[in-house]
Amino acid sequence: MPDTIAGMIDHIKLHVGDAARSKAFYVDALAPLGYRVIIEPVEGVVGMGTEFPDFWTEQSDTPTVAHVALRADDRSAVDAFHAAALAAGGTDNGAPGLRPQYHDGYYGAFVLDPDGNNVEAVHHTFT
Repeated sequence: MPDTIAGMIDHIKLHVGDAARSKAFYVDALAPLGYRVIIEPVEGVVGMGTEFPDFWTEQSDTPTVAHVALRADDRSAVDAFHAAALAAGGTDNGAPGLRPQYHDGYYGAFVLDPDGNNVEAVHHTFT
């Protein structure tokens, strides 16, 4: 296994029921992962990322329910994400910890956002 994982996904967009509520949630929840609002091209659409907007939310009459996993630099960032997401109004869906059913170095935490999306922060350690 490689020391790092290079992704090929360019971006993910969630259709949300309340754009302002979701923006407030994600601004706080994703800050420990280095995410910030980068662009809001039109009302109700928010693009976030660390350098490039790779995580988007868009106001919709038909919100989607999805699972999104975002890579964290280390285990402490996973812990900080979980705490920040709960403080921002998320619902615990799996406390930070090892998930050996995926692989021995899989450390993740899960939170449901205001629309019920399962949002995960994960750090991979390969030895």
